[in-house]
Amino acid sequence: MSQPIAPTAPVPDPDPLLDRTPGPATDTHSDLSALARRHGLTVSGARPTLPAYLRGLWSRRHFITAFATARLTAQYSQAKLGQLWQIMTPLLNATVYYFIFGVLLGTKNGVPDFVPFLVTGVFIWTFTSSSIMAGTRAISGNLGLVRALHFPRAALPVALALQQLQQLLFSLGALAVILVCFGEYPKPGWLLIVPVLVLQSLFNTGVSMAVARLAARTPDISQLMPFVLRTWMYTSGVMWSVDKVAGNGRLPHAVTVALECNPAAVYIDLTRFALIDSFTAARLPPHVWAVAAGWALLAGIGGFLFFWKAEEEYGRG
Repeated sequence: MSQPIAPTAPVPDPDPLLDRTPGPATDTHSDLSALARRHGLTVSGARPTLPAYLRGLWSRRHFITAFATARLTAQYSQAKLGQLWQIMTPLLNATVYYFIFGVLLGTKNGVPDFVPFLVTGVFIWTFTSSSIMAGTRAISGNLGLVRALHFPRAALPVALALQQLQQLLFSLGALAVILVCFGEYPKPGWLLIVPVLVLQSLFNTGVSMAVARLAARTPDISQLMPFVLRTWMYTSGVMWSVDKVAGNGRLPHAVTVALECNPAAVYIDLTRFALIDSFTAARLPPHVWAVAAGWALLAGIGGFLFFWKAEEEYGRG
């Protein structure tokens, strides 16, 4: 008798997840990529090359100027005194600093023309600190614009830095009046303020772009920055003379060099040298113009490249 044949188990279908055979589904991505390349299409929001980014930024220079001017006009539109606050804010700060540091702490002792010295420092420092604070809100404060329109995002921190420069130029008229009241009359040396402001503007814009990228990723930067700026201000010779402290010989050499090469102090001292007769070249640190240009190039170029590297990340999330 023949033995009964046991039924064989059905052979299972191959697992589609383990099937590595190329097919239409696996070729879809490569086909779409080839189609996009053939028609010159690019990824939406991808970071452009650096030359293309610079060309795009330059083509929007009129937007940058108009955006900065509009924000400057609207800044104090709700206040009764309006644009006068552009002058009154640094003047009130200078008044407070005069009584606290000049009178109570005696920092005016040994500093000729202390009032012009102090007011000039306050105005120039306000330009730097306001530019950096504006940079912390460049992306987060304009998310609607960033997500709605395609444009080089660097236009925003550049426009905000330009707004602060416009505000400083508006305030320099009041500074000139104060200087004249204290015996500092216009002279050819005042023209030195032009290259100083050019270098400081480049420095401020670069730092503004750097903090704009950091604050776009970590919004808490905007809350921390006022404390950083306040500490920086106290070490920048706004209310006291850097050359008097650094030249007393009681500080370590490294600290003296750090105080003299502090970029904020360098731009403040160069402005004082241009505007105040008693602030002579002997009170400037060595190679001051080279230091000022170096900081401007380092911050301007470095801050721009740092911001551009994250171009495709802004406005997402």
